[in-house]
Amino acid sequence: MLPLELPTCPPGVRAAFTSRAGGVSPAPYAELNLGPHVGDDPALVAENRSRVAAAIGLPVGRLVFAEQVHGVAVALVGGPVVAPPVADVLVTRVPRLALAVMVADCVPVLLADPVAGVVAVAHAGRRGVEAGVVGVALDAMVDCGAAAGDTTAWLGPAIGGCCYEVPEQLQRAVAAVAPGTVVGGGRTRSGSFALDLRDGVQTQLVARGVRRVVRSGGCTHDDADYFSHRRDGVTGRFAGLVWLTGER
Repeated sequence: MLPLELPTCPPGVRAAFTSRAGGVSPAPYAELNLGPHVGDDPALVAENRSRVAAAIGLPVGRLVFAEQVHGVAVALVGGPVVAPPVADVLVTRVPRLALAVMVADCVPVLLADPVAGVVAVAHAGRRGVEAGVVGVALDAMVDCGAAAGDTTAWLGPAIGGCCYEVPEQLQRAVAAVAPGTVVGGGRTRSGSFALDLRDGVQTQLVARGVRRVVRSGGCTHDDADYFSHRRDGVTGRFAGLVWLTGER
């Protein structure tokens, strides 16, 4: 069975995070690379995605990936897609349709309002956090009938403030719009200026009224079980997924 991190979810919702284990891609994408845009063999990526679909009990056509561009564009998904939408936020009300967000240091954000029956994913890298992609995702969910107070957020493995080195000027610029990204002394383990994206995302979610924020996994740069662009350069992508089961 493919190893998945399966957070506790409210009734009617399921969420999962993949690791790099259980796939067919060779190094430097070994093993479960889900990104078709990083130089891996497309046929191997397709097989990896099929394995993820089987592990969560859905046909591979019910997985929806986006072409992520570090922006704030939203795609409302009404069913299986032929071509991935160009977006960093996906939202749906359709049961048994798993929305996926791919990362290799950025924060994979999964959101679900089981009361309204709305789920979403957001790709929250440094540029996305700075641009407010999490707030955009929540706004899109509210437009579909969701409420922030009924929404659960899951934040998957991402590079931590222990390892995410940035220039001082960039740290100040990001902190000016996302103050939660600078915690403690704002330094990495080695003493460089740092950003903590997951802390920044959590601060933004709480400020918007999301009461339940759950973290899964640790720092991708430290943990070789996950892909990390900062650590390895050429590498694969793991994913966070969220879907409605259609059962209440």
